[in-house]
Amino acid sequence: MKRIVIAVLSTISGLVLLFSYPTSTNKSVTADTVPAAGTATTTGSAAAGTAATAAPTAAAAAPAAAATSGTFTGAAVQTRWGTVQVQIVVADGKVTSAEAIQYPNSNGRDQQINSYAIPVLNSEAVAASSAKIDMVSGATVTSGGYLKSLQDAIDQAFPA
Repeated sequence: MKRIVIAVLSTISGLVLLFSYPTSTNKSVTADTVPAAGTATTTGSAAAGTAATAAPTAAAAAPAAAATSGTFTGAAVQTRWGTVQVQIVVADGKVTSAEAIQYPNSNGRDQQINSYAIPVLNSEAVAASSAKIDMVSGATVTSGGYLKSLQDAIDQAFPA
């Protein structure tokens, strides 16, 4: 009887430890991990004749009061599995659209992973209006490239 109680308590303890393990990391891209300036192309610019009313406090944060509008394309980031590049649309200082315009899709596994990862990354980038978003589990390489390219596009939209 004593062995049964010990076995049950050990199993419960193991399950508690297993379920309390964090499975997601909250990694964000900082300015020092973005490719060197001048490596990206910009397809839009800040609205003419308008000035930002608040300076960004961090490179990854997009100020809500900024008057920036346009389409900005981040640097094409080479990853282990292929190139990742993000394009954002900014209206009135807020990211209204984010889209991965390049990402690995040369084989079935890439297509499978990125068919769920890219939409998640796109929606999180719009919701956060910054590059401070979680990486997608199972798509770590693509997520890392996405975050770097997104950060570069945001830096273009909201220069310091």
